[in-house]
Amino acid sequence: MDNKEVQKKRMLSYFLEATNKIIEEEGMYAVTIRKVANLAGYNSATLYNYFENLNHLLFFASLKYLKDYAKDLYSYTKDSRNSLETYLNVWLCFSYHSYLKPEIYNLIFFSEFSSDTVNESINSYYSIFPEELGEESKKFLPMLLEDNIYIRDYKLLKSSAEEGFLKEEDLKDINEMNVLIYRGMLSKLLSKNNTYTVELAVEKTMRYINKTMKAYGVSSTDLKDIHAKQ
Repeated sequence: MDNKEVQKKRMLSYFLEATNKIIEEEGMYAVTIRKVANLAGYNSATLYNYFENLNHLLFFASLKYLKDYAKDLYSYTKDSRNSLETYLNVWLCFSYHSYLKPEIYNLIFFSEFSSDTVNESINSYYSIFPEELGEESKKFLPMLLEDNIYIRDYKLLKSSAEEGFLKEEDLKDINEMNVLIYRGMLSKLLSKNNTYTVELAVEKTMRYINKTMKAYGVSSTDLKDIHAKQ
């Protein structure tokens, strides 16, 4: 890492640490450019050298919260016996962690940024802060670097089709249905009148995803065996 990269990492660290401190203590909606810059010891103009706007700063700061998800992915999937089981266990892990912090995950995966901006930010973040990923999580790096949740899900589904659990021609429909199930539950948790616990939201999400899989030909026996392990 050359001096310019070291300087960039240092400056990003100052601003991101300040942003995360405000998020943890006051909530995401309390974050402002001026407040972050002041807490980091710089002016707003300096912050804009590194971030396009407040939402870009919040998006970048939010990536820190993928760390626990990335870490747990290995433990959730290490004993999976096939691609279908891996697929469902990834959803189980992802649902749990995203429902713990719905505002953060909604920002990361359904933000206003173009895919190019998001992908660039995610790649930049993990190149600057590689320590955020443990060794066991690195095999999931291509998935973590893919911000488009539909593409992420489709790639996992494709492996299940290659192993004969699903038909190739059904993948796009299954992909859309499962992401819509997840997004609907995430919206439910973000609503002011939400009464669901994280555990209930995860249970319902997995139940509905399993119903989708069953409707498209996955046998009850295969699903039952997976649930027994979960």
